Order: sequence, then structure tokens, then C-alpha cells
Amino acid sequence: MRSLLAVLLLFSGALACAAPPYETRAEHDPDGIGKFYLGREIAHVMGPGGVPWLERPEREVEERPQLTIDALEIKPGQTIADLGAGSGYYSFRIAPLVGERGSVFAIDVEPRMLRIISERAKRDGIKNVTTVLGTPSDPNLEPNSVDLLFMVDVYHELEFPFEVMTKVREALKPGGRVALIEYRAEDPAVMIKPVHKMTERQIVRELTAAGFRHQKTVRTLPLQHLVLFQK
Repeated sequence: MRSLLAVLLLFSGALACAAPPYETRAEHDPDGIGKFYLGREIAHVMGPGGVPWLERPEREVEERPQLTIDALEIKPGQTIADLGAGSGYYSFRIAPLVGERGSVFAIDVEPRMLRIISERAKRDGIKNVTTVLGTPSDPNLEPNSVDLLFMVDVYHELEFPFEVMTKVREALKPGGRVALIEYRAEDPAVMIKPVHKMTERQIVRELTAAGFRHQKTVRTLPLQHLVLFQK
């Protein structure tokens, strides 16, 4: 009886995490790819041409990235994954916080972005930042290997959000966390294209569908949500 109950519980859990269907629409926002997930259109990915935007000096004032880093509560020795690392803007700021015993995985689907990170790490003698080439559906992380995975203005561009977050859940250690940082769609004063913003409600809806539990939302950032989840 216990074995049967265990099977039924596993089966019901699998159903709860079954991938909601994607939808394709002919009429859509030109800044989106025409593919929708739980009612939200997925945005086009920013390529290497966006590096000047990522590294713009005004970002320090506009977004106050140190507030994001402080809210992540990173500790020495942890393994942190920066998914959609781009030029490494956050990866290199976090590297000193995890120290020599810790690691930062800078993950991107664009090899040219990873070359930028590798070259900087070599030039600056930073040994705890490792680049990882992901795919649109898999960040390529080992199971149970990561304490915290975060994405800064990246999740809304994932072509396969359910598949990626399923892999992320597997990669987290027990009690591991995920942080999504996204421009606030509820705020018309946030002057970002609509498909590149998300509401807190939509973030929670999508991560819950992938098997995460909403832990808290940090509301100290000037333009973005910072929403934390646990495995």
C-alpha cells in the first residue's frame, strides 16, 4: 500500500509540473517572437550588440545594482549561477563575495558573450568565474550543484522557460534559491519595451508552474522586481 501511495504521489507531482502549452500567434508585438507562455509573449534575445547597453555607466544610478547584490545575501564558499550572464556585469561583482572557496558560473547561449567574460577573467586574474555554454532549453549545470541561480532581465527572453526552469530546479542544491530580476510591467514610468517587462504576478505564476515556491519579493530596486523562489 505504501509503495502504491508513493507512486501515486509521484504521478500527481509530475502532473502538477506538466508543461503548460506554448502558443504561437500571427499577430504579436514586433519586439517579441510570437510565442506565448501562460499568456505572456516571449521577447527577442539581446545579442552581443547589446554589450554597450549592459555596461553603460548610467546603469549604476538607474538600477543601483548593489541593491540587487545585497538582496541576494550571497555567502563565502557558495556556488552561484548567473544565467544569461551577458558581458559578466554581475558575475564579476559577485566573484569577490563567494571568495576563493566559492564559484560563479557565468552561463550564456552566445559564445561571443562567453569569450568576453573569459578574456576579462584572464586579464584580471579572476579564477572563480567559469563560463558555461547553455542552450535555449538547458543551462547545462550539474544536478544539485548550485546554491543560488539568478537572472537579471533575462527570464522574459527564454525561448523555452518551462524546460529551462525544470533544469534549473534539478541543478539547485536542497534549499537552493532562484532570483528573477525583471523590469516592472505594472509601472508605466519604467520606460522599457512592454515585452521586456514582467508583472510580479506573472513571474510568480510561471515559476510556480515549474515547481518553485515563492519565498519573497524585494521591493527596494528603483525599476525592477526582485522575486526569490526556493526549490
